[in-house]
Amino acid sequence: MKVAVVGAGVMGCATAWALSERGADVTVHEQFALDHDRGSSHGRTRIFRLAYPEPHWVELAQDAYEGWKQLDPSLLGLYGLIELVPDPALTSAQALEERGVPYRLLDRDEVRKLGATMPDGWTALYIADAGVVFADRARHAFLEAAGVDVETNRRVESTDELDADVVVVTAGSWVRDLVPDVPVTVSRETLAYFRRVGPPLPSIVDLNTETGGHGMYSLHDPVHGLKVGAHHAGSPADPDTEGTPDSALVERISAWVSERFPDVDPEPVEAQTCLYTTTADEGFILERHGRVVVGSACSGHGFKFAPAVGRRLADLALA
Repeated sequence: MKVAVVGAGVMGCATAWALSERGADVTVHEQFALDHDRGSSHGRTRIFRLAYPEPHWVELAQDAYEGWKQLDPSLLGLYGLIELVPDPALTSAQALEERGVPYRLLDRDEVRKLGATMPDGWTALYIADAGVVFADRARHAFLEAAGVDVETNRRVESTDELDADVVVVTAGSWVRDLVPDVPVTVSRETLAYFRRVGPPLPSIVDLNTETGGHGMYSLHDPVHGLKVGAHHAGSPADPDTEGTPDSALVERISAWVSERFPDVDPEPVEAQTCLYTTTADEGFILERHGRVVVGSACSGHGFKFAPAVGRRLADLALA
């Protein structure tokens, strides 16, 4: 079967890999250069974790974990992950127990030994099998394992122009250009890098009291040491317009670094942007509509799930 994949972000690359596993004839189409920074998949690292308060996300993360290990275990840096929460009910403990994932609770001294501080009265949950995915390397690893052709610097204006039996649209923030009814919003998010020396720190997520989701997060960066962002804090964006980091968010991020990491210089050495393409419930859209399969699967937390999402999109394409 001949399959065209539109978009060479991580989900498109993972789908090409999964399709090639199944013997499909695959071509990937990317509107920019392969390593552009206009979308959602660029950068050196993304958080990898099994910890979610909902068991179905833990299950999908477990599935993805197996996929990453099959692709290349060195794509994961398992430096651990700490959930920091003001209310113990917000941790992922119950869901992890349901899925048989080991974890432990840390006291303030243990958190401090891992490089961070925990506010009085908060709870810290630690998982060892977590840390980061080396993002740019991961995208290339999928494509190299798939052995597929990638057409770059050509924008697909309509799925009808592609000579394929099935078209998989993994176009990130441009998904509505090809599938107009996909119910997503696009925002431009800001992240910053901080200079830190020493062994990699665990990834850290502060969970938000109001939503139960991420507030602030940090993870290892192999160049500067620490990458930090405010989750879902950006403004609505047009993906065709290049944006710049939000200075107010950089200040907010720096203040959090000063509070959480006493050994890190809170003056950022670099700030960047990325796009979030988000559904109302932060879930994923994996659907088939005739000849077109839609994979809109980020919502600001999708990267870690790429092997599992790619295989599900391949199943839809080859059904």
